[in-house]
Amino acid sequence: MKKISIIYWSGTGNTEAMAKAIQEGAKSENTDVKLASVSEASLEDVSGADVVAFGCPAMGDEQLEENEMEPFVESILGDIKDKNIALFGSYGWGSGDWMTNWEDQMKKYGANLVEESLIINEEPDDDGLEKCKKLGKTLAEK
Repeated sequence: MKKISIIYWSGTGNTEAMAKAIQEGAKSENTDVKLASVSEASLEDVSGADVVAFGCPAMGDEQLEENEMEPFVESILGDIKDKNIALFGSYGWGSGDWMTNWEDQMKKYGANLVEESLIINEEPDDDGLEKCKKLGKTLAEK
């Protein structure tokens, strides 16, 4: 059975809604999907999963949330070499630089991005939620 972890940080609920839709899309008879806010996540949620989806909105000057998500990501960098991952998040301004920087960081440490990162402006609408579900389904099939 394929194990998928979805680990996210959400301030307004937009990224959480994305995470829940990804979880819905990933569920199948052949998957075990764990959804966890980063404050509840552990290294085992990363190392024990076949695929990990990380979600975080753009914060400040297009950066990761710095009190929980950034420290968690930094704590697992040594454990993501060759790990299949996907990144997602919402934003309200800018052009998505935080996601490009995050992708570069994860690639630098050897993670395998299995799908194009998914970013959604503000609250995900029906189309955005469908994109999240599609991402979840793709992760279950990878």
